[in-house]
Amino acid sequence: MLATALTACGPYQYYDGTGIHDATAAEVVGAWENIEGTHVVLRKDGTALIEKLDGEGFDFDYGWRLSGTGTWRLADASGGQTVRLTLTTQTRVESRSPEASSVGESSPQAPRIYTWFFHVDRDRHDEVRLFFFYGNPDTGNTYAMNHETGS
Repeated sequence: MLATALTACGPYQYYDGTGIHDATAAEVVGAWENIEGTHVVLRKDGTALIEKLDGEGFDFDYGWRLSGTGTWRLADASGGQTVRLTLTTQTRVESRSPEASSVGESSPQAPRIYTWFFHVDRDRHDEVRLFFFYGNPDTGNTYAMNHETGS
């Protein structure tokens, strides 16, 4: 019975971080993208440009994608570093579903201000990568952002 209870917990329900503590702001600054067309620019001055960024955790399931401007900062905790990205000025809301012209009526209104917490990790080449978990905690799906080439 104990084995069932332990395996029913999702991979990130008790996630404590990547253990990375050596990333610098200079490594995080620049343009980031993912395969879904999301584009985020983290500037040296702590401001950010956000285009088509999906919600984190269960918010992903609402299907909205936010665009606008905001702020970011690199933080360190016992489990590892995170990039806290906050949308402060929303310029556009889109739906991830191509057949929907706007976010569905059953979904809550997309937030005007929103904060994501990206975990900081390193790939096998020691390059920084950013990710957050999305959807049901039992699945452990990660929303990965890659540094754009030349940024």
